Amino acid sequence: MPGHTGGPSRLWTPAPLRSASLTDLAQQVPAARESARRESAQRWRQAMRVLDVLHAIGSADGPVSTARITRGTGLDGPELERLLDWLSRQGLVAVADPGAYTAGPLMRVLAGHRGTEREGALREVLSDLRDTVGAAVYVSTYTDGEVRITQYADGPGTPAVHEWVDFREAAHASAVGKSLLAQLDFEGRMDHLHRRRPVPLTSRTITDHRHLFHALDHHGPQAAQFDLLEYSDDEVCVAFPLTVGGRAGAVALSLPVARQHRLLEAADALSSRSASLLATLLLAADPPDGARPPETGGGDGDVADASREPVGLGTHAGGGDGARDRHGR
Repeated sequence: MPGHTGGPSRLWTPAPLRSASLTDLAQQVPAARESARRESAQRWRQAMRVLDVLHAIGSADGPVSTARITRGTGLDGPELERLLDWLSRQGLVAVADPGAYTAGPLMRVLAGHRGTEREGALREVLSDLRDTVGAAVYVSTYTDGEVRITQYADGPGTPAVHEWVDFREAAHASAVGKSLLAQLDFEGRMDHLHRRRPVPLTSRTITDHRHLFHALDHHGPQAAQFDLLEYSDDEVCVAFPLTVGGRAGAVALSLPVARQHRLLEAADALSSRSASLLATLLLAADPPDGARPPETGGGDGDVADASREPVGLGTHAGGGDGARDRHGR
């Protein structure tokens, strides 16, 4: 397992590779991870505030007044009003009467333990995110030592990335892969790079460990990670960390190179929605009437659920031309 520091049964150890420069890298990574824990606290608190409000509303038998929500969450005043307004616009809560709220349609679906409907609801959330940022969007996790795209949303005007090299082999070059690697400890990273050795995919690909780790940690693991023509010469991408249930994850977007001038604008839009997406994923994984998750550091296109795929984005159906294969990161 990446990051495992067990005894003799370990098949590989980074120790033989630790030149003075790699030892220096190993010393820098823990400091970066500590910074990441501090930086991620705000995002997690935002998501948990959302879940607290949804729990207060979803566990009630009828409409819940703002006064009762305040007693249950400790939130009041403008902060609670802004949050309830946002939740209402997202379909997570509904206004029953002035000053009283009930579960909205999206919350009822996500909390209803109905697999197909819940998957459809998540697709709608990603479709809305795609349309908001004007780019194909992706949700990924680092599972069993591999980069996995679990869901994505693209469309005719927001094409997905062409996976010309298996994403499991390209974590060093893709925005998603770099975001996931940035969340690992030093040995986890080295374990991955030993199994999936960095190779040049374009003239911009970083293959040197020192330069790669510097790029990963320069702004901290919770910062955006960019792919500026490092995976291919056809797209640019950006990814943000999205940890659910203690597992490293990321949300990302991609743009064709002809639209790279929109990358920072789209990145800002994606970043502003990352906390809400985290709350939605937590809600889908753990309904408001269940146990709280453990605290740890749409449109005219198609949406795919690739949760059963080891990598890539499989086949997704829809659109006038029937089912087709699309790939992205």
